[in-house]
Amino acid sequence: MSRRLSLRRRGTPQGFTLIEVLVALGIVAIALMAGVQASSALTQNAGRQLDTLLGHVCAENELTRLRLASQMPGIGDSTVACEQAGRALQVHLSVRPTPNPSFMRINAQALDESGRPIVQLSTVEGRY
Repeated sequence: MSRRLSLRRRGTPQGFTLIEVLVALGIVAIALMAGVQASSALTQNAGRQLDTLLGHVCAENELTRLRLASQMPGIGDSTVACEQAGRALQVHLSVRPTPNPSFMRINAQALDESGRPIVQLSTVEGRY
């Protein structure tokens, strides 16, 4: 009788098959890849937000500098260096006339280190 029990126990499978383990590993790998892609997207978005914030600060600083000057800016284009948070950005200023000679349209475009535009601000400045 004890011999019959021992034979039955050997014949029943125990544990997981190789196919079941491979399927489970495949599911875990897909879930981990989705997590890595989501984390990468969040990191890139945070970098873009930082660039936009720093570019906005640089452009706003230049527009404020022009507003505080005692004279109207000259018509034309110019580029000004701006360093924010250890990054060397540039602000491209474009001053254009308006139909009313008492006003000037000013565009300030912040550029990153490679010259790509980050943000652009526009304003109209009048004579004081």
